Amino acid sequence: MAHYLLPGAAGFIGARVAEFLLGDGHQVIGVDNLNDAYDVRLKEWRLESLERYPGFVFHKLDIADGEALNNLVEKSGSYDAVINMAARAGVRQSVANPREYVDTNIVGTLNLLELCRHHGITKFILASTSSIYGADAPLPTPEGAESSLPLQPYAATKKAAEAMCHAYHYLFDIDVTILRYFTVYGPAGRPDMVVFRFVQRIYEDQPVTVYGDGEQSRGLTYVDDIARGTILGLQRMGYEIINLGGHEVVKINDLVKKLERLIGRKAEVEYQALHPADMMANWAQVDKAGQLLGWEPSVSLEEGLKATIDWYISEREWACQVDTSA
Repeated sequence: MAHYLLPGAAGFIGARVAEFLLGDGHQVIGVDNLNDAYDVRLKEWRLESLERYPGFVFHKLDIADGEALNNLVEKSGSYDAVINMAARAGVRQSVANPREYVDTNIVGTLNLLELCRHHGITKFILASTSSIYGADAPLPTPEGAESSLPLQPYAATKKAAEAMCHAYHYLFDIDVTILRYFTVYGPAGRPDMVVFRFVQRIYEDQPVTVYGDGEQSRGLTYVDDIARGTILGLQRMGYEIINLGGHEVVKINDLVKKLERLIGRKAEVEYQALHPADMMANWAQVDKAGQLLGWEPSVSLEEGLKATIDWYISEREWACQVDTSA
């Protein structure tokens, strides 16, 4: 049985990673500041799912507060790894509030690396992003593609966090796995992301906003596949950057059609100008994940969308009220 510190435990992917670890009998100390970047009810729902496991302990705490983190670790004992799933996410929000992204994504990551340094924690996982690849990434995108020209503060802060991880690996021999996630979807997903937003709007007969002409494409991967890949990243590898996701690529217009068919309702689509922070295409090359982690996604887009719709219907009483504007 291992003992993990998991910042971002109330987040979309973080909660699922925690649930899988707990289901395997490990202990997880979850940390999250429960910020209002999106409807807190989603984070509370995820935490309720985790609290049924005896091995889960939650602390409401901001990773930008280094002193509070240090006090927590001193009281809770040693850890086998830090799995940093905490992030201020969202490319468009980062344009409006860049300092919040610096605090969480850069300062918070530094604080967690300092914990590893001073408390002898030798394994660190960083959740990063495909947004780091910028405007002209080859498709599918390999890890070696250009990533030094981010298009938004969000991607810039993640690039900085990756660089800080490398410095701590080099200086203090911390084993680091950086996982660059592509477009992730599933039950209790982020409401600013396309799948949650479209499911809610189509089911509730509300207009569906599509930015651009809808011909932009996204490589979608179900959250369970991403969570399993993250856990595989706990093995010792030195310092590695690995893509996870993007195995089924779909154009936004085609995604709307798929959801119309699965929900059984017609979408009222409203097209708006493409946001300058958005990427036209997003598709991962995942050969490295297969070679190093033995990872491959197993949930088809059809299965994943059905599961997401089923979750929405089961939680509709409150999920229909969640703000999905983006």
